[in-house]
Amino acid sequence: MLLTIGTTHRPATDLGYLLVKHPDRVHEFDLPTGRAFVCFPEADEARCTAALVLEVAAPDRSATPDGFTLGRFVNDRPYAASSLLAAALNKTFRTAMLGTSKDRPELAATAIPLEIRIPVLRCRGGADLADRLFAPLGWVVTATAIPLDVEHPEWGRSSYVDLALSGTLRLADALHQLYVLLPVLDDAKHYWVSTDEVDKLVRAGEGWLAGHPERELIVSRYLAHRRSLSEPALERLAESDDRVVTDSVDAASPEDADEDAPSLAVVRREAVLRALRESGAQRVLDLGCGPGALLVSLLEDRRYTELVGVDVASRALAVAARRLRLDRPGAISERDRQRVRLIQSALTYRDARLAGYDAAVLMEVIEHVDEARLPDLVRAVFGAARPATVIVTTPNAEYNARYPSLAAGAMRHADHRFEWTRSQFGDWADSVALAHGYSVTVAAVGVVDAAVGAPTQMAVFNTTGVGE
Repeated sequence: MLLTIGTTHRPATDLGYLLVKHPDRVHEFDLPTGRAFVCFPEADEARCTAALVLEVAAPDRSATPDGFTLGRFVNDRPYAASSLLAAALNKTFRTAMLGTSKDRPELAATAIPLEIRIPVLRCRGGADLADRLFAPLGWVVTATAIPLDVEHPEWGRSSYVDLALSGTLRLADALHQLYVLLPVLDDAKHYWVSTDEVDKLVRAGEGWLAGHPERELIVSRYLAHRRSLSEPALERLAESDDRVVTDSVDAASPEDADEDAPSLAVVRREAVLRALRESGAQRVLDLGCGPGALLVSLLEDRRYTELVGVDVASRALAVAARRLRLDRPGAISERDRQRVRLIQSALTYRDARLAGYDAAVLMEVIEHVDEARLPDLVRAVFGAARPATVIVTTPNAEYNARYPSLAAGAMRHADHRFEWTRSQFGDWADSVALAHGYSVTVAAVGVVDAAVGAPTQMAVFNTTGVGE
């Protein structure tokens, strides 16, 4: 089986430094399943390509157990990319996957143009699944279904695709994504899946898996559909989901940022808490509460007599319950337990349980909703639930230019459907307020840059003194 990694970064031969492989040599590795070779079919200043070739060893016939089946000897394992290739990646490019380079440390931390090709990849789910898995990560995906037999097109397509990826990413990130997603597409592992696979998955998925729209499918397939493993893994990812945006922003902070300053997530949360205090609200909805970070802060403040966390993801609510210590009898006072509850509900549908509250918070939520569905959310929140105060925060797309590691046009989170400029957000807030009888004030959250504004923008809607 074959995988190639190419770049046009200049000088392109720096790819050899990142992979810790000299382009003029053939590098050989012994693996439990066979042998792997790394060579460079092309290597010059303009373009460099590294090829990983995996030669799978034939099974030991002398050790054939009773109940022998032909499938143990005649199958696609030596030829189609699978979990075997993922394991070979980890062995041959282990240093590159760490994201460090003794000779090119700055380049190892930089997104560079990459082209990856896997000419024969077993893909249970077809070319569409390959696109759904790689496209949200910033790749341009070309997945071509391979026919069963070119001489007999009427036989249809096989379960294999020719996969080509192009994009601008850190090489370490690209390798981690391949390491996880190759066995996911294959949907079969060549070794026994145990509890340590959860740690492997969480480590390899750091920074991208928590926010992936196909997170549950990825986790389920990677862990061989074992619920006893996938559920803890999903809980750990959900727990980190509210850190994904912060981590990506902090990692990309401008060079002159104050290292001792609180993170953007903390600054944002404090701005929302301040707006809630100013509103005088006592009964509060946290819409799209996720793992419950805001609810924890709200529960500590006795002024709030009723708190309701709402999320469409049951696993996120389970993490929130654990974070709030609602899952352990006696962990919090009965009074606090009575003040807070969690509800599973979709924010784009009307829910009578959410009507009549003093305030509702949508903190970093609207950008996760398809723009075409935003009017449904607006009608459900501002029309049906109609709290006296609504607080909405969302990224300021203009500020993305201040993050060196964000490629032009890239968003801060893999699951963001859009990110608005200050003008776009202001226009949306004004139109919502006018349509539903609210007044609105838009404010900057975080350090304000004279040219591009603050990293986060916040709108506070109020019905007080506004005619119906």
